[in-house]
Amino acid sequence: MLIYLHGLNSSNQSRKGKVLRERLAPSRVLVPAYPAHRPDAAIAKLSDFFRGLPEGPLPLVVGSSMGGFYAQYLARRFTFAHLFLINPALTPWYLLQSFEGTSQTTAYGETYVVDQDLIKGTRKYGINTPCDEVPTTLFLDQGDEVVDFRIAESLYRDCGRLLIFPGGDHEFQHLEEAIPVIKEEAARD
Repeated sequence: MLIYLHGLNSSNQSRKGKVLRERLAPSRVLVPAYPAHRPDAAIAKLSDFFRGLPEGPLPLVVGSSMGGFYAQYLARRFTFAHLFLINPALTPWYLLQSFEGTSQTTAYGETYVVDQDLIKGTRKYGINTPCDEVPTTLFLDQGDEVVDFRIAESLYRDCGRLLIFPGGDHEFQHLEEAIPVIKEEAARD
């Protein structure tokens, strides 16, 4: 089973989630809905989701952008067969500073303002030292205009599998290249 965690303003109907479902069929791909713009609520909802999974093989988890941030945290609370991070926003307390005061709208149609409560609310879910035996693969586009790929590269240099693609953007233009890597890991289950 594979679980995909969407980014900040995305939803469980995201393009990446749909592509993963199509390309990984007949494997089961779950894409939970959660409020990525509300850190405490996001972690609570996702924790309930992972606690509710049926017994069986450990899940593979793919997190994109802010979903990668939450997935990284949850991988230390639940056991995953493998963690895949796509252009992860691993330090949102810095990243969101440049958006402070702006109004954002989620794919669910909910409007919110990026404020200090939101920014500070992410800090407690940060992982300072990710080199702790959680098997992790990172897919990074060097051309990501939102998240500096070098942050994830430096954090995981000594403990993750790094697949860094030239160009691209935050949407991640190399999903087709990432899917065989994910399939290979899924075949090990």
